[in-house]
Amino acid sequence: MNIFIEIPTWLGDAVMTTPAIENILEKYPDSQLIIFGSFVSTSIFKYHPRVKKIIIDESRKKTFRYFNLYKIAKSIGTVDLALSFRKNFTTKFLFYFINAKEKYIYNKLKLKQDIHQVIRYNDFINDSLNVNTIPNELKIYKKDNTKHKAQGSKLVLGINPGATYGSAKRWYPEEFAKVAISLATTYDIKIFGGPTETDIALDIEEELKKANITNYENLAGKTSIDELIENISNLDLFITNDSGPMHIAAAFGIPTVAIFGPTKYKETHQWNNDNEMLIRKDLECSPCMKRVCPLKHHECMSLITADDVLDKLKERDYIN
Repeated sequence: MNIFIEIPTWLGDAVMTTPAIENILEKYPDSQLIIFGSFVSTSIFKYHPRVKKIIIDESRKKTFRYFNLYKIAKSIGTVDLALSFRKNFTTKFLFYFINAKEKYIYNKLKLKQDIHQVIRYNDFINDSLNVNTIPNELKIYKKDNTKHKAQGSKLVLGINPGATYGSAKRWYPEEFAKVAISLATTYDIKIFGGPTETDIALDIEEELKKANITNYENLAGKTSIDELIENISNLDLFITNDSGPMHIAAAFGIPTVAIFGPTKYKETHQWNNDNEMLIRKDLECSPCMKRVCPLKHHECMSLITADDVLDKLKERDYIN
């Protein structure tokens, strides 16, 4: 049985589909998957044992996008089931031409409000396939599932100051730096970030240099998704904005300080990670879900301090 699945564009959303996808595979134990989506989001399925093929959606880069979507649909051949975790016109266009016995497209308007996104995705599967499953753990397969840590080495702290969605989701580099400086005697430090977030990482690096901190590595813009997953899965502690890497950390149960500002923490905080430490300020204007603060004060983030993070770590006995 062949199942075609279109996954969300964003890395974090793609990770949050994985419990639902595992439930699909449990219902159809002899099935294989064809995964379709962005280069970034499809990368988490690279080593999945049931994935037959990955198709990267590059139609947006083409001159005639919809003609290219048509060609992609026809290249897939006949599948038994086609599901999309996205809802937009391009998905409807693609699915019109896909040759599938059954087709289902995600519609969040039909699903419950104020619940975690993982549950929303799984409810879509339950509704579509007429099953009654519950979402279990996030699932990312690695090439090597061994935890790599040199014997006798320091603990490793990861900090992730970026967030692709927009500046409103980003806590400040100087505050990340203050936390890293305070923890540098206990932890070696790894700074993460995508290709567009190297400036933020460099700001943190400059602060570390000023404080004579040398046990750090700036990986911003230097890692593939495979390498990002490998690095995060081997961390001892992670401090991050609401972002794709935050959900990768959740998949491996990494102790995580998750800093939330304008986004709905009830819907997108780490799924099933008992080691999550969530930090946010309860403001009337939050969550606004805007990419940039519409009120210009950004208090949902500016009121959060390095001491808030350090106090949370002390409370959970990660530092003295």
